[in-house]
Parts: sequence; structure tokens; C-alpha cells
Amino acid sequence: MKRLFCVLKWLMKAIGVLGAAAATSLFFSTLSNIHGESMPDSEFVDGNPSIINLLNSEIFMGLIFVVTLSIFAYVAYLLWQLHEVAVHESEHRNSAHTTIVFALSLCGLFISKTWWVVAIVIAFTRWDIIGNSLSGVIRRGVEQGKESSAQESK
Repeated sequence: MKRLFCVLKWLMKAIGVLGAAAATSLFFSTLSNIHGESMPDSEFVDGNPSIINLLNSEIFMGLIFVVTLSIFAYVAYLLWQLHEVAVHESEHRNSAHTTIVFALSLCGLFISKTWWVVAIVIAFTRWDIIGNSLSGVIRRGVEQGKESSAQESK
């Protein structure tokens, strides 16, 4: 029963896609008539529609300009979000290093990208684990030093 449902679901999707393709084709075929009249032959080059008249349209070029600016603005926004990932991660963890991460992030923006990499490392490092590990190393070193001095005095 489940397999039959999956096949019917796939069949309905296929019919939908083919119907959408047919409707789109029909829609674009009606664009050869403007106000019920056929387009003049001067609009075609070797049987293909000429795009020159569209490119000469101020409205179309204005639309292309707005779309292009919007894309550039969106890409700049995404790049800024990527650039600020260290600051956001530091704030998310309530880290004490948020201010230094922000400063290094700005240095990475204006001076050198190396500072941005350092900010990323500081923001994503688990400083509590590193502190515990270093404390363990120091503790073992102190204990071994006490044991070796105790053995030497015997």
C-alpha cells in the first residue's frame, strides 16, 4: 500500500511538471501576438525574435539595473555575515573574549586577513578545556617534581 502511494505521488508530480511545461510553452507562444496582431517581420532576425528592441527599452534596463544592485547588496550582506561569524559565535557562547574577537575581526577587515583568522580561532576555541588540560599538565609536573626530589633525598 505504501509503495502504491509513493508511485501515485511520483505520477502526480510528473503530471504536474509536464503540465507546467505545457502551460509555459502555450503562454510564450501567445507572446508572438501583440493586441491580437502578429509581430512585424522587422522584430525577427533569421526567424528568431530580436532582443535589440528589448535592450533599448528604458524600463527593462532599469529593471536589470535594480536587480543587479539587489544581487550585489545581498552578496555584500552575506559576506558581512561570514565576516562576523566569529563575533556571533563569541556572543552566542557568552565568551569573555567577545571584545577582542570584535577588534580582531575589524583588524581583519581593514589591515590583514590574518587577524580575522586569529579571531575565528579565539571564538571557536573551547578555553575551558584548554585551561583544564594545562592545569593537568602543570599538576603532573609539580607532582613528578615532588616525587623526584623525595627520591633524591632518600
